[in-house]
This record gives sequence, structure tokens and C-alpha cells, in this order.
Amino acid sequence: MGSFANNLERLLGRSDGSRSDDSVVNIREIFGRAGLRCTKQRERVYEALAATKTHPTAEDLFTAVREVEPGLSLATVYNTLEVFTQRGICRRLIGPPGAAACRYDAELTEHTHLALPDGRLVDLPKDLSDRFIRPISQGLIAEVEKRMGVRVGRVAVQVICANDGPCPAEGEDSDPH
Repeated sequence: MGSFANNLERLLGRSDGSRSDDSVVNIREIFGRAGLRCTKQRERVYEALAATKTHPTAEDLFTAVREVEPGLSLATVYNTLEVFTQRGICRRLIGPPGAAACRYDAELTEHTHLALPDGRLVDLPKDLSDRFIRPISQGLIAEVEKRMGVRVGRVAVQVICANDGPCPAEGEDSDPH
């Protein structure tokens, strides 16, 4: 985990943990569109999640946000992430085989993740991600729905890194999407 919890200035925008008025307004707009009541703790959890591309676990978010919100409980973080997921303002991501904890992403545009053997998820550069996603046609999705008797909500593509291959260093990031 390391750098995620220790980098509050990047995480929350300022070294003293305060927030810009613009970030608060934007979060409140996102919550309003999702029909969510704004609370200080929800705002802090969402702000932390949206500020990182590391796809943190609930525990990662708890550790980071608790630095500036000492009364926060781990149960509150889990409950908040569940509500965020249900309301469509973040996604729950499943890590590579053997990874115990789910990870979360506030980036809602379609993109591809690389699952690393150590449990981390890394965004593929946009050009590579698009090459995975584009070939999935609406016709193919319609056929899946018809043959399987389901309604497809979204398609998620995840590339699983070989256990014996090199992995990017922690904090190393791909191109923004």
C-alpha cells in the first residue's frame, strides 16, 4: 500500500487536508445526479478514490482518509463504497486470481485493466485499451443476451499478468484515459 496512504497532498489536493471549493462542488454535483445525500465522510471517501489511479482497496481508502477524518470507521468505508457502486459513481473491480480484496475505480469510462500478480490493477494506456474494447460489437452483446437469457449491463476487460513476468513498480502509472 505505502505510497497511497502517505501521499495526502496528492490524494486530497493540499498538504493540510483542506479541499478546494471546486472539488467540493463537483463532488456534490456527482452525488446529486446519483441521488446521494452528501456527508463529510462520503465526500472524503469519494474525493480520495477519484484522486488516485491506483484502484485502492477499501482498506487503502480507510487508511488514507482516516488521516484527515479520524472518526471514520472501516465499516463506513465499506458501506460507502457499496452505495457508490450501486449508484454508479464507482466500480468494484476484481483483482487477479488469488487476490483477496476488491479494488475500486471512480473512472467510469470504458477502459482495460492489467491485473498484476501482487494484486494491483493498472490501467492500460488508452490506445491499447481501445484495441481490446472496440472489437466487442453490439451484435455480439445482443447474441450473448439472447443465448444466455441475461441483460448485459457492461463489459469489463481485464488482462491477467503472468506470475513469472516483470511487473510495474508500485505507483508507476500508464497513460491517462
